Amino acid sequence: MNLRRVLTLTLKEWREILRDPVYLTLAFVIPVVLMVVVGHGITQEVENVGLVVLDEDRSPTSRGYVQSFVSTRHFRLAGQAQDLREADALLARGEARVVLWVGPGFERDLLAGRPVDVQAIIDGAFTVTARTIRAYLEAINAQAATAIATGVLARRLALPPARVAGMLQPLRLSVRFLYNPAARSNLTVAPPLMMLVLLLVPPLLTAVSVVREKETGAIYNMASSTVTRLEFLVGKLVPAVVVSGVDALLLWLIAHFYFGAPFHGSAWQFALATGLYVLATSSLGLLVSIVTRTQQAAIMIATMTAFVVAFQFAGMFAPLESATGVGRVVARLFPASYYDTIVMGAFLKGIGLPTLWREYLALALYGLVVLGLAHALFRKRTRT
Repeated sequence: MNLRRVLTLTLKEWREILRDPVYLTLAFVIPVVLMVVVGHGITQEVENVGLVVLDEDRSPTSRGYVQSFVSTRHFRLAGQAQDLREADALLARGEARVVLWVGPGFERDLLAGRPVDVQAIIDGAFTVTARTIRAYLEAINAQAATAIATGVLARRLALPPARVAGMLQPLRLSVRFLYNPAARSNLTVAPPLMMLVLLLVPPLLTAVSVVREKETGAIYNMASSTVTRLEFLVGKLVPAVVVSGVDALLLWLIAHFYFGAPFHGSAWQFALATGLYVLATSSLGLLVSIVTRTQQAAIMIATMTAFVVAFQFAGMFAPLESATGVGRVVARLFPASYYDTIVMGAFLKGIGLPTLWREYLALALYGLVVLGLAHALFRKRTRT
């Protein structure tokens, strides 16, 4: 490989990049927009859920029970229904997601020591959200029930409420979240978005760059020159890797300063992992350019691959350990799963190369193998 020819090809590619506003937009505007928009669009929090109350008891105890729900950040009072038909209408129109139905005799039965049934009707159109809402309802109900029972028994037994609470709950489970104490979803969403964007943009840059020369016929100039296949591919790869490195820095700044995701890892180790990941994803773009003839096809293939892999096979929303055997094998066929582990480790856990050296090695080998495969499949003389 002649380094002078590689440098000449790289400089030629830079000149074309600087003259192409579409490429510059794809390289620097789209990654930032995706990071911000998708970061706000993807959330694992369920807050301000509309709650309609059908209180047929209308007692101080029932009002206090309802207040225990709407006083949290998870629920907001969307209205008071007079009957079940009105409550169902609010659910159907989407003005509320939950109906809390408190029957008559609520306070009387509780004070008499009799069990009371309260019904919660949840809009099940969104299954995952509905399950989360149910968990919140059950947790708040258990807390409210304990508080009511503590007050009733304390008055009957003439004991301090604290002592009665200890009698009702002799065993308490203390839960602490490690690495994300406040359980904020933006801390676990923003870092993996780097994996998604860097899986999308670098392949697009390299694929579009090569396919564009096919469309314009400029690739035939290379076919008649002394430039080798490897020199041509490296000349296309280097600018894309450099541009993607700048993108990675911008994305890191957005994740850390805009979304507030803490970074506890080593900067140089994370930069090394990002460089290996960008090299691997850019090499994927070279493979895409080999099998496509138009920029539209290259963009479609790269985009669909990025989103399917990132959302389904990279551990973005669920650990890969919970995936089935086939799903885990598919995940390991792409570099996203390795980089996602490194990103989460660097941002939240403060771990890097000494602990995740297998992931670093996998990224390095992946980049070399894909680049070698692209070199083997690429032909200077393409079919017309």
